[in-house]
Amino acid sequence: MKVLQFICSTGFYGAERWVLALSKHLPSQVSSELVVTLEPGTEELELVKQFREIGPTHAIPMQGRFDLTAVSKLAALIKQRNIDIIHTHGYKSDILGIMAAKKAGIPCVVTPHGFENADDLKLRAFIWLGCQAMRFADKVVPLSKQLVKDVEKFKIPAHKLAYIQNGVDLSEVEAVRLTKSPKTTNTKTIGFVGQMISRKNITAILNCFDALYKKRQDIALVLLGDGEEREKLEAFAQSLHSAEAITFLGFRTDRLQLLRDFDLFVMTSTLEGIPRCLMEACAMEIPVSAYDIAGVDQLITHNESGLLAQLHDEAQLQTDWEKLLDDEAFAASLASKAKTYVENNFSAKRMADEYFTLFEDIVKENANG
Repeated sequence: MKVLQFICSTGFYGAERWVLALSKHLPSQVSSELVVTLEPGTEELELVKQFREIGPTHAIPMQGRFDLTAVSKLAALIKQRNIDIIHTHGYKSDILGIMAAKKAGIPCVVTPHGFENADDLKLRAFIWLGCQAMRFADKVVPLSKQLVKDVEKFKIPAHKLAYIQNGVDLSEVEAVRLTKSPKTTNTKTIGFVGQMISRKNITAILNCFDALYKKRQDIALVLLGDGEEREKLEAFAQSLHSAEAITFLGFRTDRLQLLRDFDLFVMTSTLEGIPRCLMEACAMEIPVSAYDIAGVDQLITHNESGLLAQLHDEAQLQTDWEKLLDDEAFAASLASKAKTYVENNFSAKRMADEYFTLFEDIVKENANG
């Protein structure tokens, strides 16, 4: 079976790592290939570099940010490579991929990784269009139960919906976790990993850190990731009392090594699927403080495997940070339980086996007309 993974990538974030994890763990009966759109600034994608160890990679040139001529190019590639099924990730990829699949006569599976609660009207219109396109896919397979509910709002027929719980390549995380050394400094590192976009609500992290830093200076904040809001967030951080203790590291290939050395992983998103970065933090056995939102609550149980504050309750967030930083035995207990839970429920191998069964069924149905 030949499966073509299609994503209009702009960096190396959760969706890109997810595509790698799935493709790496699919059974040997599957030949995985990758196609990305080639747009300004995406010429040297980390995803493409890493996927070459799994299978062939392809690029579709785009004339502008949305180019419908890509549909014919993608359909031609599908026929040339004898692809059996295309698997799409993201609004643009869904629109182009579904149209190309229809043109080439193969089935299309769409995996929504999360929805953006954007203010920009153009982006909201584009998101709406992508969601409408999902109705024409053969299967829509959201990553979380909340995303299933979100998808149902777009009137996807029930027989086209399937749920496969998210998974992450934990072997990579475990290999790094085992290299952890004892701390050599009294400074405690509070860290975040992820895209710097509006729904990640990183301003709340900065506000909470600044309030805490005014009480104690034995803490540092490290933010890993890039995105459209990074410049604005860096400017805001410079205006804070705690500016000298805040570091923006951007995209890093050594993110797991940096995550390993966090004393606390924090997340203040307002909207999520099941965040990969949070899964990795749990697997790395790092204590977690986050807002209690759908998706996050599938990974963290309050007071059992992490601490969850009500959305936008920055005062409670600060209290939770202090508790986890100062009560090391309590924090270690929560982190250990989070690690066990993620290992038992969110492995990439389990996820890939379920996708393989889904792909097999769809290809058989397509062959039988």
